[in-house]
Amino acid sequence: MDQSFRTISPTEDVSELYKLIQRDGNVLRRFDEVEFIETPLHVAADEGCIGFAMEMMKLKPSFARKLNQQGLSPIHLALEKGHKEMVLRFLQMDKDLVRVTGKNAENKRLDVLQILIRMLKKRDCYREEVNRKDEDGNTALHIAARNNQTQMLKLLLSSKADKYATNQSDLTALGVAEQHNNKESIRILRGRFIPGVSNIKSKWEKQIAKYVEKVSSMIFDDLDNISSDDRNALLVVLGLLLTGTYQATLSPPGGVWQGDNSSCGKKSRKPGTSVLDQPFFLLFYIPTYVVFMVTFFLTLALLKPFPHGFKKTIQVLLAFFAICFDQSVSFLTPTEFAFKVMQVFTLLFFVLTLVMFYGDRVSKQSVAILACFLSPSRFEYGEVIPTMVHPVVLRLAIGCWLFLFVKYDFWEGTIIVIGYCSYYIMEDVFAGAFKFGIPEMAFYLIPLGCWFFLYLCRFCFKQC
Repeated sequence: MDQSFRTISPTEDVSELYKLIQRDGNVLRRFDEVEFIETPLHVAADEGCIGFAMEMMKLKPSFARKLNQQGLSPIHLALEKGHKEMVLRFLQMDKDLVRVTGKNAENKRLDVLQILIRMLKKRDCYREEVNRKDEDGNTALHIAARNNQTQMLKLLLSSKADKYATNQSDLTALGVAEQHNNKESIRILRGRFIPGVSNIKSKWEKQIAKYVEKVSSMIFDDLDNISSDDRNALLVVLGLLLTGTYQATLSPPGGVWQGDNSSCGKKSRKPGTSVLDQPFFLLFYIPTYVVFMVTFFLTLALLKPFPHGFKKTIQVLLAFFAICFDQSVSFLTPTEFAFKVMQVFTLLFFVLTLVMFYGDRVSKQSVAILACFLSPSRFEYGEVIPTMVHPVVLRLAIGCWLFLFVKYDFWEGTIIVIGYCSYYIMEDVFAGAFKFGIPEMAFYLIPLGCWFFLYLCRFCFKQC
């Protein structure tokens, strides 16, 4: 590298960089012409000069992916030296830098790993990157177990690192820890294994992942490869379909039942239900529900390339939209049998949402929200229909589900469960059935109490 660059790269003097460029407009081009070379960005990353490095990133983004003669990229050098702020700024400018492959850059900086994990969680390739293997088949979990880095082990395990992954020697992370007699790592890793159950769980997880990935690739691969213009056009069409199907639920053919229950020999019906008889109701609403489901999941699939925060927000809004659609259909059902048929589609909707989640297409917050509301609840048709699940059991199940699904996101889970409890309190308030008393409030707050109790148990277990 030009000696002038070696002089100014470790400094924050950006003006000197532009003086070099003014003297020779092609001064940076020669770095792109060599496959393995130390660029000014490498030097700045190694020295921790953030200002110079960011300016260089703006001028020559390609330098961030260049490997030097030792096979290291600028972000690798920043990791080795523990410049965590530099690493964070690199990833803010280009999140795909975590996928740059070079010579293994290993260090023992827990704080740097925490930053990488936090940034990776904002990407759809999160699981893939956490479980990426080196040339020997070792994942980050294997390396942490070999070096007896207990805090890193805990962080990786809580970040969905695959504890069953094997290296080229057919060893799991636990096997590597046992090979090196790292007792602390062995204790941590064994704590994640329950004899007998762990093998069954591992097989089920692998089978589910295998089939979900296969189905996802068959359906959505073509959608991932379309142009941005085609994607935008499809989103407009799908938005119109979602609007049309939802409008159909609000304005059913023939309208809704308005009068008392004495006309035309009709059976007792609740005002507001569809005037259609059961066969015609099902013939109309089953195709409508199918169109809504297909349109809903295609819309979610098309959102994949969008920024993580924006996409997550849209997914949560769509989840509430789906809940409104499902409840509109349920309230319109004229008979108990029709209601149960539509509940089958509700269950199918939720199962497909889970499949989308395991295919990295839907955020877990969206699935958690749908789990709360896409569940059998109280609907009346003149007389109260026997609830498919006892209300207490249902609310306990909701609390347990939220804990199992979003236990690593305490505040998000708490917001969701409080929202769920508040919804049913307000429902009874508006219906005039709300009673303020300790037994009644305890009933409404069952999911919240279950959530906090399980989280407290988890906290105590981790401390022990």
